[in-house]
Amino acid sequence: MKKHHSLSDKTFNAAIYAILTVLTLCCLYPILHIVFASFSDPARLVAHKGVLWRPLGFTVDGYKLIFKDNSLLIGYRNAILYVGLGTLVNMIMTVMGAFVLSRRDLYWKNHIMIVITITMFFGGGLIPWFLLMKDIGLYNNLWAMILPTALSTWNMIILRTGFQAIPVELEEAATIDGASQINILLNVVIPLSKATLAVIFLYYLVGNWNSWFNAMVLLKDRDLFPLQLLLKEILVANDSTATTMGSSGGVVIDSASSATAYRELVKYCMIVVSTIPILMVYPFLQKYFVKGVYVGSIKG
Repeated sequence: MKKHHSLSDKTFNAAIYAILTVLTLCCLYPILHIVFASFSDPARLVAHKGVLWRPLGFTVDGYKLIFKDNSLLIGYRNAILYVGLGTLVNMIMTVMGAFVLSRRDLYWKNHIMIVITITMFFGGGLIPWFLLMKDIGLYNNLWAMILPTALSTWNMIILRTGFQAIPVELEEAATIDGASQINILLNVVIPLSKATLAVIFLYYLVGNWNSWFNAMVLLKDRDLFPLQLLLKEILVANDSTATTMGSSGGVVIDSASSATAYRELVKYCMIVVSTIPILMVYPFLQKYFVKGVYVGSIKG
């Protein structure tokens, strides 16, 4: 049976769609601006002011420059390694911690949670942290990007809340059948928490991919730099090795003004290249996102 809407309902729906359309455009335009700029002629791009609705000319010189430089490929390799290994360690540590803290018969449970929560608000400071990392051997090596951020207290609390939402009767039934705690975790808790786990996985994935501060502080060898630290050098320190190469991929940079123009172009190209992996992963996890956050926040 077809449902008829009143004029007020149609007006309200039209207003909602209009607002959502405006918000979508506001979110989408910055991405389009960066993409358009990355394919624009560098001289015209630097001279352009205001809104950018299309590429100013069309060129892939910026992409030729950044892919000509081996540091980009090395940064990509390191970033993928750090993200893959780091996210694996993150998920293992978070699942283990959340499962233990979700146990209803855990001794001193509230006291332990207070101590863990305090770490979210108080730290020892950057210099003591750096000295500690150096003393325990986490300086200028692979594990400097993995172990210091192995666990997020906030993510563990979200996951613990999600685990607590699982009906206790299911765990009791598994216990009666002779299941151990590890069996309950693997066969009962984790299968029923896929949505929340997907959200936590996405949080860690994006966080590890965007991480550059620990690399800046703990890494000295440029062969260990992740992609985001190279991007930081271009965006913040204005240090682009690609624009000082003189000639690459048929692009000749023969003046200071040209170098400035190509530096701007390379900046946008680097942003596009560093954003693509996350944009490719997110759609596969988006369907779990809202449900996972909801499950992990309604009970605690």
